[in-house]
Amino acid sequence: MRQIILDTETTGLDPKQGHRIIEVAAVEMVNRRLTGSHFHQYVNPQREIDPGAQQVHGISLEFLQDKPLFSDIAQDFIEFVGGAELVIHNAPFDVGFLDHELKLIGAEPIKAHCPVVTDTLKMAKDLHPGQKNNLDALCRRYAVDNSGRTMHGALLDTELLAEVFLAMTRGQDSLIIEAAETGGGLAVADGDYAPHDLTVLAAAPDEMEAHRAYLADLDKASKGRCLWLAQEQAASAG
Repeated sequence: MRQIILDTETTGLDPKQGHRIIEVAAVEMVNRRLTGSHFHQYVNPQREIDPGAQQVHGISLEFLQDKPLFSDIAQDFIEFVGGAELVIHNAPFDVGFLDHELKLIGAEPIKAHCPVVTDTLKMAKDLHPGQKNNLDALCRRYAVDNSGRTMHGALLDTELLAEVFLAMTRGQDSLIIEAAETGGGLAVADGDYAPHDLTVLAAAPDEMEAHRAYLADLDKASKGRCLWLAQEQAASAG
C-alpha cells in the first residue's frame, strides 16, 4: 500500500479569489512505513501574499521571487504522487488549491491521479468529537514531538502528520504487513518457549479502564475491525 502524506501553504484561504500555492510537500509511506522519499518545492505565486497567511507560515513574496512556477514543477509532482492514496489534514482545502493550480495549466484534477484521498481532520473529528483536532492538538494527544513547529511549514507538517496518522490508525494493517514481508506467512522468531516461573500482576481498575478506552478508539479507527475487542466480546459472550 503506497500512501502520500501531503500539505500545502498558500497566499490566502480561497483559490476562487485567485489565491495560489506557495509551498507543496509530500512524503511517501509504503505499507505504513516512511520510505525517506519526499517531494518538496516552494512556488512563485505571481501575486501578493495576504498578511494573515504570512503570519501563519512566515513565507514572504521576496523569498519566492526566484522560485519556479507551479507549471514548472507540476509534472514532477504528479509523477511523485500518482497512483497513491493521499493523506491530508483538512483535505478539501489542499485539494481545492491543487485542482485550481492544475486547472490553470490545463491538467486533470488531483483525483484523476490519486483517486483515494483520506482526510485526517475528518478522522480526528470522528474519533474525538467536540475536541480540538488541529495538527498541534493531535500531536499532543498522540505524544508526537512538535517542538520544532514554531510556524506552519509544508514539509515539517507532512512529517508530523505522518506520525499522527500512524498513531490514529495503529494496528490496522500490522498482520497484513507482517505476512507480506515474510512471503505470505507470519514469521516466528527462534527462541526458548519452555515454561518459566513468571509473576503475573493483575491490572488495576484504572488500567483496565484505560485498556478498554484504547480498544474502543482502535475499533473506531479501524471501522469495527479491532480483533482484540472482538475476542474480548466473544469471550464475555461465551
